[in-house]
Amino acid sequence: MEIEFAKSGRSTLGIEWELALVDHASGELAPAAPEILAAVELPDGTENQQITAELLTNTVEIVTGVHGTVSNGLADLSRMIEAVRTVAGPMGVDLMCSGTHPFSQWHTQQVTDKQRYATLIDRTQWWGRQMMIWGVHVHVGVEDREKVLPIINGLLTYYPHFQALSASSPFWAGESTGYASSRAMLFQQLPTAGLPPQFGAWANYEAMVDDMLHVGVIDHYNELRWDIRPSARWGTIEMRVCDGLATVQEVGAIVALTQCLVEEFSTALDDGHEIATMPPWYVRENKWRAARYGMDAIIIRNAAGDECHITDDLRDIVTRLTPIAERLGCVAELNDVLVILERGASYQRQQRVAEASGGSLKAVVGSLVKELRDGLG
Repeated sequence: MEIEFAKSGRSTLGIEWELALVDHASGELAPAAPEILAAVELPDGTENQQITAELLTNTVEIVTGVHGTVSNGLADLSRMIEAVRTVAGPMGVDLMCSGTHPFSQWHTQQVTDKQRYATLIDRTQWWGRQMMIWGVHVHVGVEDREKVLPIINGLLTYYPHFQALSASSPFWAGESTGYASSRAMLFQQLPTAGLPPQFGAWANYEAMVDDMLHVGVIDHYNELRWDIRPSARWGTIEMRVCDGLATVQEVGAIVALTQCLVEEFSTALDDGHEIATMPPWYVRENKWRAARYGMDAIIIRNAAGDECHITDDLRDIVTRLTPIAERLGCVAELNDVLVILERGASYQRQQRVAEASGGSLKAVVGSLVKELRDGLG
């Protein structure tokens, strides 16, 4: 089958940010999305396409329009968050974001009443019901379909960097998991989730989709929920690696890093260069290392098997990408990668709060609510 790739402005961007709804008094997840979504409907009574439902009724997703700069994308996010907060506050509901909720139980959550979610749960059963997780997705426009798969293959080399920077799920159902990102391990249990194959050409991707449709694994190519994937409908590459991020500032850092890397690879292809890749077994190992150890991970850096500490590599990457960030107008946001290194990723901050409060996971939820409301300070 032929998969048409939509026209899209080069290195334009869009952001999808899943937010958890929590009860102000208890810190437990609150099934408030249906009421909130009804309250933010458009004047004509239609659904607000920028504030949408997700799998569980404890979640709303904020979706930006298409933007040329990271700062404009973040301003769009902030406007939508304020609209949700205006409705949620009087209901006694707070907003927070992390890869998992520290202590709420998955089996008490309500699934959103939509056919596609019912189908997902019917097929995936226990693992599907466990998807009490939140993430951030970043779309970056690519003007030429033939660039998409080489760029995705190149981005896989940076998989652990995105995972470690965003890691925010050290707790699950009231337990410390020992992982910086338990979300990464949970989400890959779905049959079409996890790492993407490394295709050589767009025709190879189309052939695989055709096979998957033929044997009934999927009904549409968008059901391939890979960690990095082509988003043909929008003409973008979609970065789906990241755990839920606690603050607008951290979202900006991830968006800037994604935009700059895609632009760097696109320029390299324009200049006739090949993009460096790594064997799939190295990529898989790096995913596990970053999920397990986060900012303490020693990662495999290249196909030769050279290793380095992830924080050292991130500093070098920010330096290398700064000229591209200047061109794209996102230097400040790219430099926020260094702020995350300085202040700790969300999983580290959550662990510090738990330790300082005698192990109270309710205190962790309180800190996450405060971070989303006030920023890192």
